[in-house]
Amino acid sequence: MAKKPQDLKLLLVQIRDEQQVRREEHLSFARYAGLAPHQIDILNLFDEPLFELQRADPYDAVLIGGASEANVLEPQRYTFVQQAQALIRYCAGRSQPVFASCFGFQLAVLALGGEILHKDQGFEMGTLPISLTRAAKDDPLFCDIPDGFPAVSVHRQYTLELPPGCELLAYTDQCLHAFRLRDKPFWAFQFHPEVDYQILIERLTFFRQKYTEGDSELDRVLQQAVETPDSNALVTRFVERVLL
Repeated sequence: MAKKPQDLKLLLVQIRDEQQVRREEHLSFARYAGLAPHQIDILNLFDEPLFELQRADPYDAVLIGGASEANVLEPQRYTFVQQAQALIRYCAGRSQPVFASCFGFQLAVLALGGEILHKDQGFEMGTLPISLTRAAKDDPLFCDIPDGFPAVSVHRQYTLELPPGCELLAYTDQCLHAFRLRDKPFWAFQFHPEVDYQILIERLTFFRQKYTEGDSELDRVLQQAVETPDSNALVTRFVERVLL
């Protein structure tokens, strides 16, 4: 018997330290998943850097969020990076549905054998048009998303090559942006499907010292930003088309 939305229980692997952003990310995932916040439990890696991989077992899916206070290329400093990669491989091995966003995308690339690079200047920031590959036309999440759809993307780390066993679904001129692990209910996105225009304003303003060189650059980025309904719909499609 198919599950009903109210029966679902998801685990959000969160990599957030600031309380304001923790709450916002949790509520954003719940909103676009069409679920009540209490249906999404949280495993915050700043609070629990070491955890049993079996923590994921009871859940219908695992969500992995973004991070502005950690770097996947600094596992010695952020000790949870290796454990998070182990969790990703564990979920993939048991075909547990996974939806990984931004930092989660970067963790997935490393966990599956890929390489993450770094940019200090000229990195993507704001809302960007995302291009689709031919494979996206047959993907349950992307099949009815228009090519060139806008999405929120703010990141210094990125990848140019897919890990083995993955299928590219979306990209920009600068880097790869979405892939699916072949024959698995596993999707990863460098952009933020769970973040909309309003949240971008709030989050980028909150982290302006990390990502911008001053208020003038922040104002320019936000003035050029647009609404991102097609990107946000990917979270909804994951629930409706994969979990239900």
